[in-house]
Amino acid sequence: MNKTLQIAVRGSVVALAVFMLSGCYSELQKQVDELNAKVDRVSASANQATSTADAANATSKEAKQMASGAQSTANQALNSANQSQSCCDATNEKMDRMFQRSQSK
Repeated sequence: MNKTLQIAVRGSVVALAVFMLSGCYSELQKQVDELNAKVDRVSASANQATSTADAANATSKEAKQMASGAQSTANQALNSANQSQSCCDATNEKMDRMFQRSQSK
């Protein structure tokens, strides 16, 4: 009878261990599923951030091109203004010389 009791106890311990392990496995599987869901959400957020960054980069490139065009136009306008000022200064000098000549006579 003692041997039968030992076998029964061992069988119970084994059954209890299997039962506990199956409970742990289902809990672990639940945690793994939750982690997979979190990873999927983080991955989606990362993809969205990448898309937003790419769009911002494209917009930045367009803005740089527009700014470069505006700078070129401004440089051309400044060059034209400088040329006009030089012409105006030369004309004023000619007029001053003509006026001085007419006054000296």
